[in-house]
Amino acid sequence: MFNAWDCRERPPEEGAAAGLQGFGVDKNFLSSLKGILLETELALTFVIFICFTASISAYMAAALLEFFITLAFLFLYATQYYQRFDRLNWPCLDFLRCVSAIIIFLVVSFAAVTSREGAAIAAFVFGIILVSVFAYDAFKIYRTELMPRTTEGDQQ
Repeated sequence: MFNAWDCRERPPEEGAAAGLQGFGVDKNFLSSLKGILLETELALTFVIFICFTASISAYMAAALLEFFITLAFLFLYATQYYQRFDRLNWPCLDFLRCVSAIIIFLVVSFAAVTSREGAAIAAFVFGIILVSVFAYDAFKIYRTELMPRTTEGDQQ
């Protein structure tokens, strides 16, 4: 008689394994400059979230939101899943993600440092470091993806 134990002992069929292949992590991306920048942004955002949770819980939502957005971009880029959404302009979305994070963390960091608590001051320091990482990421995106290219015929 056929039961659930028989299904577990059988090897997976080739079609089922091929369907899951879209979620394979690209280890070359994770060790590239873009991957390292996203991982750094993710780690610093998490540290700032912990600092805000320990001191001023009113500002932790901004750090948590940026954490999830950065995590989503890291997942989409590392699995190459973003290529399935070809109608979206991914460099522009990534650039806007960086610019919005710069604005949010500048405002929240300077607002948090006014409380004079230890964790809030640590969040300010990590926030300034994170703003510089986001600014570098936005600069690299603009230089490589968004800046208009000049051709030899355009230069005179």
